[in-house]
Amino acid sequence: MDTTRYASLVGRLLIGLPFAMTGFSKLTAYGATTAYIASAGLPVPPLAYAIAVLVELGGGLLLIAGYQARSVALTLAIFSLAAAVSFHNNFADQNQMIHFLKNVMMAGGLLQIFAFGAGALSLDARVSRNGVAVGQVAHAR
Repeated sequence: MDTTRYASLVGRLLIGLPFAMTGFSKLTAYGATTAYIASAGLPVPPLAYAIAVLVELGGGLLLIAGYQARSVALTLAIFSLAAAVSFHNNFADQNQMIHFLKNVMMAGGLLQIFAFGAGALSLDARVSRNGVAVGQVAHAR
């Protein structure tokens, strides 16, 4: 049995699940989340909140499923780096430095998915096996 075929699925779960969980938790904490966004000095906190929920929850779930994994991973990598710079930039605070580096490491893992794809056990691979290239729209007949 080729166990390496499961590695990409496990990797997508390990990186996608925390995104989905934090996106879902933001749904239950609108006030606290928008206040935190405002405290970082970002403009239009309600819009930033909506983007964060969409990217984290939606992106996390899509990554887990392995659907459009390359574009989703690139989006999440950019989001992770933006969050690192915007929210974890106080390097005098060791906790913030750890969070900054965590976001940078997540972006690195996500860029690996961007570079190499979702792997064999993914919706991308299933779509590709059925004769429709990933990212290509099937036309109705």
